[in-house]
Amino acid sequence: MNAGQMTIVARGDREIFITRSFDASSKLVYDAFTRPDLMKRWLFGPDGWELAVCEVDLRPGGAFRYVWRHKERGSNMGMGGVFVEIQAPAKVVHKELFDEDWTGGETVVTTLLSEAGGRTKMEMTVVYSSAEARDGALKSGMAGGMEAGYARLDKIFQDA
Repeated sequence: MNAGQMTIVARGDREIFITRSFDASSKLVYDAFTRPDLMKRWLFGPDGWELAVCEVDLRPGGAFRYVWRHKERGSNMGMGGVFVEIQAPAKVVHKELFDEDWTGGETVVTTLLSEAGGRTKMEMTVVYSSAEARDGALKSGMAGGMEAGYARLDKIFQDA
């Protein structure tokens, strides 16, 4: 898998499995996924959005809060959650829930990072509350938004 090629597939009854590689060390990728100053540079999906609120208490039991804002419409999309497991720079497990619960309940997200030869492979599993919630998320356009953010992250790594 080359940088820029995200895959997302349904797995089991309630899961999606996402893979993506980055031309960066696992430490750099981990920092980009966990440090608010870096997250605000790439984690905002399609153009026109920004990550207006990014609060992270990176420890098991620590909370996080993200609010995305559309720059022209002024609309917001918020989410919060709690970290379950942290193994820097290889693993983060967290629970999340959107303010407007379009995903059908809390999800559990496990992100694994593995480095080989200066490249890092991300494997992310998202477990939804039901098959309907998972299928709705897949139809929402989330894949396009995720890849837009990951493409920005590729650029940040290239410029570093």
